[in-house]
Amino acid sequence: PLRYISKLRELVKHEAEKNKSQWKTMGPAKVAVPSPNDFLQKRSKEPRVAPKKKEEDGKKLLPLSVPPRTYHPVTRIKKNFISKNAIAVMTGEPKKPRHFCVDTRQGDKYLLEPSGLFPKYINKKNYGILPKYVTQRNEEMKREEEEYQASVLEQLKKKAMKVLSEEERTNILKALKKNWEELNRAYQGLPIVTDTRYKQMHKEELELKLKQLEHDIAAIEKHKSVYIAN
Repeated sequence: PLRYISKLRELVKHEAEKNKSQWKTMGPAKVAVPSPNDFLQKRSKEPRVAPKKKEEDGKKLLPLSVPPRTYHPVTRIKKNFISKNAIAVMTGEPKKPRHFCVDTRQGDKYLLEPSGLFPKYINKKNYGILPKYVTQRNEEMKREEEEYQASVLEQLKKKAMKVLSEEERTNILKALKKNWEELNRAYQGLPIVTDTRYKQMHKEELELKLKQLEHDIAAIEKHKSVYIAN
């Protein structure tokens, strides 16, 4: 909503700037010098009693505390407290006896209810019932736990590995076997004598590739379900 703007805003500004001057915060420029006749006299600051009014035509003025003519005093009604108390006792409900516990043979007794021996809290209607705030908090915690588990499962599904289908598995096996046959053909075509460093390195490279292909083919043939990470 828009800010409230008073209708008297301009008038207040005008009144504030009306008597404004440079010495406003420093006091007036000229101060009236006190007169020499206005000196402090003795007992001039003490409170003085108002002068008494003169009597008019020889009649005294009535004091202010006199009540008016329309005032009627309240007459007190006498009450019979004995009969009143007797009626209250007869019509009232009798007091229930209080439970006491006597613990000595001399008759020393004490109240049973505040001692903790009286089953006061067990007889309550809501005894053993969880308060509403506890049940609400448990429900909120359970709902938050379910939401957290759902979010974790969703994240795991997103990060889950992909399962290769049977068709893709067979295609990959065929491609691996084809590569192995090509590398094996190249390996069989190597010269018998490897007298140079290049020939030795080329032979070792082909052997490593063949071993890796054989390992991959054996792993895929052994396991029917293959998972691929994203």
